[in-house]
Amino acid sequence: MNEKIFITLGSQKFQFNRLLIAVDKLCEKKVISGEDVFAQTGYSDYVPRNYSYNNFLDRDEFSVEMGKADIVITHGGTGAIIGAVKKGKKVIAVPRRAKYGEHVDDHQLQLIKQFDDLNLICPCRDTDELAEAIETVKHGYDYTLYNKDFTVMDGGIIEVDGYEITQYLLNAISCHIKMIPSLMGYILFRLEKENSK
Repeated sequence: MNEKIFITLGSQKFQFNRLLIAVDKLCEKKVISGEDVFAQTGYSDYVPRNYSYNNFLDRDEFSVEMGKADIVITHGGTGAIIGAVKKGKKVIAVPRRAKYGEHVDDHQLQLIKQFDDLNLICPCRDTDELAEAIETVKHGYDYTLYNKDFTVMDGGIIEVDGYEITQYLLNAISCHIKMIPSLMGYILFRLEKENSK
């Protein structure tokens, strides 16, 4: 039985055509079957030829597609990665790159490295490596180190009123993402508020 693949590109107002094209090429070469692939393409304007897609999904639709998937291919967004890992999925993360107009900078390279250092994902630094990454997660990637609710994971997940942030990642990448200092301030505010109850 073929493994189901869900591609999620988030809701950022940047295209990620390069990844969608790479998946189409793998379908054409029969590396993967287009029947087993579904993509949430976001603001990308490339139209997949060999697999099903939708630009955006509501929460329920997203949950259904995530539930069907064995493998999740995503951009280097923290929420997308953590959400898939917490569901016990085999995650391949491909960074958006500024030079292709996929983001304003290359912070996703560092973010993906941090998740890889935690042995939570299979990094795919360039779309040319996507076939190899798929083979890696199908046959050689061990996700048993961490259970689905993260109770075993060093560094852990902070859960505050539904907000999930990996403390280790925030510390590691705060100098690379301009928004992180204000986000960290907000998280600390929320933690203090929770602790004062």
